[in-house]
Amino acid sequence: MVKAEKPLSAAINGAVNGQEAAFDPSAPPPFKIAEIRAAIPSHCWIKNPWRSLSYVLRDAMAATALLAAAIHFDSWFFWPFYWAFQGTIFWAIFVLGHDCGHGSFSNNSKLNSLVGHILHSLILVPYNGWRISHRTHHQNHGHVENDESWVPLTEKIYKSLDPVTRTFRFTVPFPIFAFPFYLWSRSPGKQGSHFNPYSKLFSPNERIDVLISTLCWVTMFTLLLYLSFVIGTIPMLKFYGVPYMIFIVWLDVVTYLHHHGYKQKLPWYRGKEWNYLRGGLTTVDRDYGWINNIHHDIGTHVIHHLFPQIPHYHLVEATKAAKAVLGKYYREPEKSLPIPFHLIKYLVNSVRQDHFVNDYNDIVFYQTDPNLYFLRPKFK
Repeated sequence: MVKAEKPLSAAINGAVNGQEAAFDPSAPPPFKIAEIRAAIPSHCWIKNPWRSLSYVLRDAMAATALLAAAIHFDSWFFWPFYWAFQGTIFWAIFVLGHDCGHGSFSNNSKLNSLVGHILHSLILVPYNGWRISHRTHHQNHGHVENDESWVPLTEKIYKSLDPVTRTFRFTVPFPIFAFPFYLWSRSPGKQGSHFNPYSKLFSPNERIDVLISTLCWVTMFTLLLYLSFVIGTIPMLKFYGVPYMIFIVWLDVVTYLHHHGYKQKLPWYRGKEWNYLRGGLTTVDRDYGWINNIHHDIGTHVIHHLFPQIPHYHLVEATKAAKAVLGKYYREPEKSLPIPFHLIKYLVNSVRQDHFVNDYNDIVFYQTDPNLYFLRPKFK
């Protein structure tokens, strides 16, 4: 086993003046995942398809009402309001499709697939392609090489990036528009596309599913092009294009902050140090104020990562029940004002500081390239 990298917390801990050493988030937890599961009330595991469909209806009605209002008012006073709220509803729609992909929407796989394809295709996400790669993310969360979502760059891969790519990747706001590029070509160091049935992301028996989702995506994209010719490019940008970009921002910011930007550096694992529980405990819950309800409590993320089968409408209760077991391994989210502006500082600071991890140790923490934003080479 490769020796673990010394965690950042060790630099500020120590039994100073007889005080207890600081908590080490990379230490193996003193509990098992079965203990967490047992603490969660049994009804939290029950999936109610009618309740899930009611959220679909709620989001569909909100999106339709916003579109009707935009058509009615059609003024530059109203457009910013429409873009912000419609983009947020697009994000909420994505979360419901995400639940379909996990099977937490209902116990009916055909219903999950039908609803998931409709919801994700409407916002230009290839349902099965993304569903499968997201499953890989959950199965390997916190693993340096095998994770799939916002996986850290190793030092070797980081050094291989050209200066322009490196700077753009670690300069806000560019990373918060990354999702469409990720769908097409994944992250640096990984090959494949969410649209290609023969991508390394997928097994041979998944190719038909991926092809179906890609065809749904192409159908939606073709429809958008047709509407652009019918009503004009500028109206389509106002009605759909800008909300779509707001949705992308939501997706990238939320998913990034689920795994980065905590006030204490959190570990990533490889080799024998990784297991499902330790990887899941590196995730972070976030509070989004009144938006929590709109985007279906997706910020309640630790329990979701450990038990993705739990419906979103039970996550808050399940988390409260699990806290007694998790102890210090659960990091209470900072309470948000009505609009979660407090998260901007965590996003910006993390992007500026969390650049790469070393190539060898089994427990690693993000390191910073101090010369990244200067016009001189980092490595000799």
